[in-house]
Amino acid sequence: MYWPLVFLLNLVLTDAALYWQHFALPHSLTASSAELQAAPSAQAAQTKAPQSWDAGSIRWQVINPDGQRWAVLEGRSDVPGEAFTYAAFLPAGVREHHWHSSDARVVVLEGTLKVNFGEHLDQQNLTSYPTGTYLFVPANVKHTMAADVDTILIGTAVGPWHTSHHDATSQHHDHH
Repeated sequence: MYWPLVFLLNLVLTDAALYWQHFALPHSLTASSAELQAAPSAQAAQTKAPQSWDAGSIRWQVINPDGQRWAVLEGRSDVPGEAFTYAAFLPAGVREHHWHSSDARVVVLEGTLKVNFGEHLDQQNLTSYPTGTYLFVPANVKHTMAADVDTILIGTAVGPWHTSHHDATSQHHDHH
């Protein structure tokens, strides 16, 4: 049932730092480096033991008032060139237009992610990606991300994490 997550984590654990890049986060999920580094304990980071997660076992490190959540599952998001794996929870109703500085590789763990690639927020031409879907989003490609149902994503990126948002203030009530 969670084979995409297991597959993704196996790739990360096999020296994927040069291969994996970066996924967009909603700007309200952007946390301080200290918050994101706190995910794995210092001992876990040093020993690199096998780990697993499912939708119910993710320990969310950032929980925003609008319900969006963020967690670094393994690795560090602030180290240049280091791969890390994260989880993002998008509550129903999220609508956002953004792009990021590195490639993104994402699996929809639960729910349905809706995406449209284009220069502006576009809620009319979204493509639905259900549970189990794997997405690759190249760096600097602008896209609308939305969820009509609560959705959990598992992504892998290479630090440092950076996401840019298009006209975030006018979209504030649509997604955050």
